[in-house]
Amino acid sequence: MRTSIFSVNDHHPRLARTVPELYAQVMRQCELAERLGYDTFFCAEHHFHEYGVVPDPAVMLSALAQRTRRIRLGTAISILTFHDPRRIAETYAMLDMMSGGRLVFGVGSGYLAHEFAGFGLDPKEKRTIFNEKLAVVRRLLAGEAHDKAVLNVLPHEGRVPPIYVAVLAREAAFHVGAQGNNIFTVPYASCKDFDDIGAMLAEYRRGRQEAGLAAEEQDHVFTLHTHVAESDAEARRQCKAAYELYVDTRLYAKKHVYEDIIATGLCLFGSVETVTAKVRRLHEMGVRHVATMHNFGALDPGLVERSMTLFAHEVMPEASRSAGMREASGTRRTYRRQ
Repeated sequence: MRTSIFSVNDHHPRLARTVPELYAQVMRQCELAERLGYDTFFCAEHHFHEYGVVPDPAVMLSALAQRTRRIRLGTAISILTFHDPRRIAETYAMLDMMSGGRLVFGVGSGYLAHEFAGFGLDPKEKRTIFNEKLAVVRRLLAGEAHDKAVLNVLPHEGRVPPIYVAVLAREAAFHVGAQGNNIFTVPYASCKDFDDIGAMLAEYRRGRQEAGLAAEEQDHVFTLHTHVAESDAEARRQCKAAYELYVDTRLYAKKHVYEDIIATGLCLFGSVETVTAKVRRLHEMGVRHVATMHNFGALDPGLVERSMTLFAHEVMPEASRSAGMREASGTRRTYRRQ
């Protein structure tokens, strides 16, 4: 099973931490993630609100590319709806080239009303716009022409980076599968409980099957809030307030508290034993790539890094041994390029 890191980069201006301090924390955590053997460091894109303070993931990932050598660098996601596809293709081809082919390109259509308002776009048109722009980006990254445009910088070794399409609903998972695309999703926002993760993956795979495509271990990424501690009680003490701050300041999230996410199971919160058992269950469902979100709600960076370390050094090796997994988080394979 692959394990990665996802940073939504949520900012909370009422607290003491500044945006530059958040950026510095994210950079240190990416460097740590590489040392710990995580597969990919994913960075979100958000606009016009402290909901997320990285409006251009390519800028952040370019900085991270200079601080790391092996960890893959992912967008989660690049919102194609808001941008000229020629500029997106140019920018991310350059990033892939500069990083030695480490880009994992997550893309999506966007879902936040204030972002569509800020760009003067009608969200009702987003799916059509997204599909059109994704097709252009694919062609350009492959070295093909779009109208009169041809990229003067192509991805590393001329290979298109792996592309993942974000979804927030099971129905969308089927359609993404039927289109032959890889999938990126956050069960916290799209599933009713932990077991529903398996149902969502099955729906995605049903779409691929109807398109005549076989299931692949590399065709999906599922993201879960994560905090690992010495006990379930310690995890609660350490991250409850941060998680509830995160949820309370999400403009469009369904409001709930720590106990609610524990009840649904749509998280990886708890002791090494608790989280290990849940990772094993994910593996049994067929999940082969989990992106863990450790940094949320301005959680103390020392606790974030401790959780990252416990997950990599204790959870994944134990889950690997007990579930008979072929790989733990620190054992790498090369992505098959699309």
